[in-house]
Amino acid sequence: MLVKLLSGDKPRSLALTVILLAILVALALAPFLFPGVRSLETAARICIFIVLVASYDLLLGYTGIVSFAHTMFFGLGAYGVALASIHMGRGYDALLTGTVLGALAAALLALVIAMFSLRVRAIFFAMITLAVASAVAVLVSQMSGLTGGEDGLNYMIPRELTPAFRLGELFGVRINGKVLNYYLVFFASLGLFLLMLRVVNSPFGRVLKAIRENDFRAESIGYNVVWYRTIATCLSAATAAVAGSLFAIWLRYVGPDTTLSFEIMLDILLMVVIGGMGTMYGAVIGATIFVLAQNYLQTLMGAASEATGGVPLLPQLLDPDRWLLWLGILFILSVYFFPTGIVGRLRAGR
Repeated sequence: MLVKLLSGDKPRSLALTVILLAILVALALAPFLFPGVRSLETAARICIFIVLVASYDLLLGYTGIVSFAHTMFFGLGAYGVALASIHMGRGYDALLTGTVLGALAAALLALVIAMFSLRVRAIFFAMITLAVASAVAVLVSQMSGLTGGEDGLNYMIPRELTPAFRLGELFGVRINGKVLNYYLVFFASLGLFLLMLRVVNSPFGRVLKAIRENDFRAESIGYNVVWYRTIATCLSAATAAVAGSLFAIWLRYVGPDTTLSFEIMLDILLMVVIGGMGTMYGAVIGATIFVLAQNYLQTLMGAASEATGGVPLLPQLLDPDRWLLWLGILFILSVYFFPTGIVGRLRAGR
């Protein structure tokens, strides 16, 4: 049944299968295996970014479209939930309404961009998406009466999803609304990822791969290349918006820096490349490694710097303030040794 749900897209590597199962189990049992606010925050971010990276991989890895507007769609979903919660109150209807409206707004905006831009060359489309995303980010920052400007928006969500709601203890772990919120994020992310996996392994997904490899040949045998690219862009944008909605529900705060920043766009690109483009499973690997590095690399470097205090020069190189330098080095090494991404290398060496 599970193989049918995944359209038969198996990991095709024993090592990859073990890694994916380990990540799935760790995320599913995160509140019990890794108790603590920081670890739960990290696990929730991994879940959300898996969906966000997978939706971008649909564009870049499967369709061959380079876009710099993905954080814009992510932000639309987040602001949709925030605005709905502010104007409708702290109810589940507000969360659902904001999620649906955010996804529809992202899909419509993606449709408009695609209709006017997908006929041009890839680099020009990328520049157009960058210009639109930058304009939206500036607009959100300046419309302080609606969006809160640079300060962002704080809002209330249902009490059952907040730490104030307590259910008791299970296996020595306090179960409160934050844990319920986490499982909402986890199961929604799992469902969205399985949906994306289903899409890329459907006849529609196979046409996207054909367009990626040779769009001229795909058009010559009867496929409307622009139409397929447009549908893929809208689907990717809507999925990214839902990921943004989950992020807003989890964080209970939305601001330009947390959802619309170009740094997030660069992070998404890095995750796709590290995991492996055009694999979907690469989104799981890339997002997990990158988010863990963002949250724990600095701490590990601090411990390593103290442990090597008697070695000349090494403590300075391992100073926690230089964690971005080492993150960049790790990225360069991963690209050098895994040019097709970690998933591509594992599958090739099975």
